[in-house]
Amino acid sequence: MTRATDLSMRAGPAPVRVAVIGVGYLGRFHALIYARRPDVELVGVVDTDPARARAVADEAGCDAYAEIGPLLSRVDAVSVVVPTSAHRAVAAPLLRRGIHVLLEKPIAATLDEGAELVALADAHQAILQIGHLERFNAGVMALAERITAPRYIEAHRMGGFVDRGTDVDVVSDLMIHDIDIILALVGAELGDVAAVGTPVLTDHIDIANARLTFTNGTVANVVASRVSDRTMRRIRVFQPQMYLSLDFIEQRLDIAETRPVAGSERPEIVRQRLAIEPVKPLDEELAAFIACVHDGRAPLVDGRVGLKALEVAFQVRRRIGPIRPS
Repeated sequence: MTRATDLSMRAGPAPVRVAVIGVGYLGRFHALIYARRPDVELVGVVDTDPARARAVADEAGCDAYAEIGPLLSRVDAVSVVVPTSAHRAVAAPLLRRGIHVLLEKPIAATLDEGAELVALADAHQAILQIGHLERFNAGVMALAERITAPRYIEAHRMGGFVDRGTDVDVVSDLMIHDIDIILALVGAELGDVAAVGTPVLTDHIDIANARLTFTNGTVANVVASRVSDRTMRRIRVFQPQMYLSLDFIEQRLDIAETRPVAGSERPEIVRQRLAIEPVKPLDEELAAFIACVHDGRAPLVDGRVGLKALEVAFQVRRRIGPIRPS
C-alpha cells in the first residue's frame, strides 16, 4: 500500500505530516507557514547546513535533520526547496515511497529528469505540485477570470541582481513564471519560438526576450532580466474589444473595453481600474498543496504543467543559442 493510499484511509481530518527539505531563503518561509497551519504537523526540516537547519527548526518549533532518511516513515508530504540541479535526486526517492511532493520551480534541470518525476508520481499515486508561485497571485487569478480569446500578450519581469537562483539562467529562473501563465491563458499549442539573450553578471543568460507564436495565432512577447536598475512585473493582454494590464507589484488591474453607444456607428471605450485585494501567494500555494493532499485531488500546477513550462523555457534557451565568450 502506498503512503498516498494510507493517508486517504485515515479516519477524520488528521493533520498532514510535513517536512521541508532545504531551508535557505525560500525554504525557511515554507517551514514557518506550515508551522502555523492547524491542518499541518511540521515534523522537521532538513538541510545540509546543520546550523541553518537548527536555526529554522528552532524558529518553527520542530526538529532539525541533516538528511531525510529518519523522516521517511513519519511524513505524508514534503516541500523540496533545494537547487534545481538536485531536484531529481531529492524528489525521486520521496515519490517512489508515495510521499506527496511540492517541488519548487523549475521542475528539474532537464526534461528527462522532469519526465521521470512525473512518471514516478503517477506510478506511486503521489501528488506532485510544482511551485509556480504566480498562479496563486490574486492579480493573476483576477486576470485569468476575464480572459476569453487573447490575441497578443506582453510580459515584463525585471529586477536587480541577487545571488539566489543563479545556478540557472534567467529563462528558467524568472521568465518561466510568465511562460507558465501565458500557456495557461492561451490554452493552445505553441507553434514557433524566437529569442535573444545574453549573460551580463553570470556565466548564464541574465537578460532575455522571447516571442512565442501559438497555433491559434496568439503572439506573446516576454522579457526577463535579473540585471535591471528598476523592478517591473507586468503583463498586458489584448483580446477582441478588451485590453487588460496587470501590475504585479501594485496589485492593480487596468481594463479598457468597448461598449455600444445608441445612435453611434462606433462604440465608446470604457476604462476601469481594479484594486486587487492582496493575498500572500506562498501561503495560498501551500494551502492549496495541503488541500490536495487532504482531498486526493490534482493540483492546479501539477508535474505535467511544470514540465510543459520547462519544455518551452528550453525552446527559448535553444533559440538564444550558444553563449559567445567575451
